[in-house]
Amino acid sequence: MHALRDFFTTDYGLLSAAVIAFTLGMGVFFSRYIARHIREDAERAARERR
Repeated sequence: MHALRDFFTTDYGLLSAAVIAFTLGMGVFFSRYIARHIREDAERAARERR
């Protein structure tokens, strides 16, 4: 319980939470970005095969 209190009330805990949130956000962004480009490249390749 003390660790959780430190995590949400101290400056280094809040900075850690911000870094964790930013890293998770980057993971979501890059996974969606890469999936979109894979889908676009697959569609382009399918059109070129015709």
